[in-house]
Amino acid sequence: MAKPRTYLCRCPECGGERQVMGVCRLCGSTEVPESITETLIFDLELGAPLVEEAISKFEQYLEVASNAGFKTMLVIHGYGSSGKGGEIRKTLRDNLEHNFYSDRVVDYYLGEDLKEANESYTQLLKRRPSLQKQKTQFKNSNAGVTVLILN
Repeated sequence: MAKPRTYLCRCPECGGERQVMGVCRLCGSTEVPESITETLIFDLELGAPLVEEAISKFEQYLEVASNAGFKTMLVIHGYGSSGKGGEIRKTLRDNLEHNFYSDRVVDYYLGEDLKEANESYTQLLKRRPSLQKQKTQFKNSNAGVTVLILN
């Protein structure tokens, strides 16, 4: 049996549940949707994109997520197959460090610093309690994710 789709947004025109990107499947609206959950989980590795493609797609999702009212974005970028950290991960984190997304990102947490029950993890959960549902992402720390706190 197929798993039912989970929608994270509501269409501002018809009120129907819809995806973050694209048009409303019910009314065809292209208006920015409204988030109905606090956290957007975005898998940057999906489809094995090149670095430029991945960062471009991330930037599109970041803009829509911020405009839709998401408070947190959990970015899954992987660690890289070389064992030294992947280029997508390095590029994203370098962009964050150099404030490329400061108009939309207030703060960020590196997955490897978020081992369950440590100080950074506890601080993050105080800011965004809904991330408790994603705790499997942070078991034994996870260098393949970055958590963004959005405006």
